[in-house]
Amino acid sequence: MMRARLELSTYLVADVTTITGAGFRRSVADVVSAAVAGGAGVVQIRGKELAANELLRIVEACAERIDGRAVLLVNDRVDVALAARAAGVPIDGVHVGQSDLPPHLVRALLGPEAIVGLSASRDDELAALRRLPEGTVDYLGVGAVRATPTKKDHPAPLAWDGFAAFAARTGDLPCVAIGGVGSGDAADAQRAGAAGLAVVRAVCSAPDPQAAAEALCAEWNAAQIIAQRTEALA
Repeated sequence: MMRARLELSTYLVADVTTITGAGFRRSVADVVSAAVAGGAGVVQIRGKELAANELLRIVEACAERIDGRAVLLVNDRVDVALAARAAGVPIDGVHVGQSDLPPHLVRALLGPEAIVGLSASRDDELAALRRLPEGTVDYLGVGAVRATPTKKDHPAPLAWDGFAAFAARTGDLPCVAIGGVGSGDAADAQRAGAAGLAVVRAVCSAPDPQAAAEALCAEWNAAQIIAQRTEALA
């Protein structure tokens, strides 16, 4: 099994609390399926308050609905990722934070084919990452760009200047911007060196998650075309 190809430009963090609190009669799998139909290339299932068996059921339902059309990750819960794999669920990996299992242990548990993402935003976190073997981590989630209610324990907001300064020091490791980002941010994100936008409320709280994902993808692609044309004329 090969490591899945990462298309990070529109990255959905499917936060269970946000989805269930949005006031719509839809499941996490409904939102995930719609977002993937709209072009989301990576889906991370985040259910911090859920018991392992409940989160596993959601991951299984999302995997069935995605049907290989996007990369599927579990937030934090390596145990759930391993259980899903043991049950034959096509899951691609995990995204972990600084207080979760260390990335080198996650890599050892999940193997070389898994996708492993890591949240990082400080110089000491980047220094620790540089001490790891190459290939331990596939991408970084960098933020919070802005304050966000969906993750109350986020570090101090970086803003785009802070994101750009951090991303410039990560070498070839792609950085996804997270934390209060969404519509209207594609151009700033690309100028700051982001490989994509990791969104929560922009899709999870949208009346039409597919249309919201489509709009984010279109905005990212348009900003990319404009940047390329500007560079060619420079």
